[in-house]
Amino acid sequence: MFDGELEKIRLQKLLFLFTKKQQKAEYDFIPYKFGCYSYSANADLTTMANKGMLSESETSFKSNEKTNYLNTLKEADKKQLLQIKQLYGNMNANALMKHTYINFPYWAINSTVAANILTITELEKVHQYKPSGSKTILFTIGCEGISLEEYLNRLVKNGVKILVDVRNNPLSMKYGFSKSLLKKYCESLGIQYMHFPDVGIQSVQGQELSTQTDYDKLFAAYRKDNLTKTINTQIVILNLLKQHKRIALTCFEANICQCHRKHLAEAIETLPNFEYEVKHI
Repeated sequence: MFDGELEKIRLQKLLFLFTKKQQKAEYDFIPYKFGCYSYSANADLTTMANKGMLSESETSFKSNEKTNYLNTLKEADKKQLLQIKQLYGNMNANALMKHTYINFPYWAINSTVAANILTITELEKVHQYKPSGSKTILFTIGCEGISLEEYLNRLVKNGVKILVDVRNNPLSMKYGFSKSLLKKYCESLGIQYMHFPDVGIQSVQGQELSTQTDYDKLFAAYRKDNLTKTINTQIVILNLLKQHKRIALTCFEANICQCHRKHLAEAIETLPNFEYEVKHI
C-alpha cells in the first residue's frame, strides 16, 4: 500500500484517521506542531527501522519488507485500511492536515501551520479547544492503565503548566514514563517538568500490597515518617502552585486511594494560606 513509502506527516495523519474508525484505537495522539501525532507510533516505527524492516529518512519511512502484511490483518481492519486509502490516499500532507484540523480541531491547537492552511472561521474553531481555565488548581494524575498520549492530553486539556513528579524512583516499564522521556514529551507541549524524589515512597516499601488495608498501613507510615520531614519541599510545591496556578502531582497508580500523592496533596492542603481546589484527573 502507498507504494511502500509514506512521508512522516502523511503517515501520522492517515494513522490517526484509521484509529478513528477502530472500535478500540491502537494508538492515541497528542496535539503537536503539525497536528495529531503519536509518540508511541513513532517509537514503534523507529524500532522497525532499527531492525531493518523500514528505512527512515528525515521526512519519510519506506518499507523493506516483501511480505504482504495487508493479508494478515483482521478482515475488519483490512476493510477500514483500504477505505482510508481510498478516501485519503491521494491527499498530500497539507490537504491531510487541513482535513484533520477541520474535523478534529482539538488536535490542531498547537499547530505551527494552522494559520497558513485554515480560514479565519476554521481557525477560530480550533482556538475554542485551547484550554482557558484560570482558576488555581492542584491536580494529581497517575499513569497506570492509560497511554502516554492519553496522559499528556489530560494535562493539556486541564491547562497544566508544571508536572511535578513525586515518584522516589522515576523509572517505568511503560513507554514514555521514565524521567528523561516524560520530561522531553511534557516540554514539547509547553509543560514544565520537575522531580521531587524526597516526597516519594521507596519502591521496596510498595511491595506486596494486595488489599486496601495494606495500602492504608503504608500511607500511615508515609504520613508519619516522610510528610513530617519534607515540609520544606511541600512549601516549594505550594509556591509553584501559587505562581503557575495549575500544576499536577504525578505518580503511577490510577486509583488515588492506592497512591501516596493523595496524602501528599492533603498535606499541602494543610499548609498556611492554602485556599485552592484539589482535583484528581
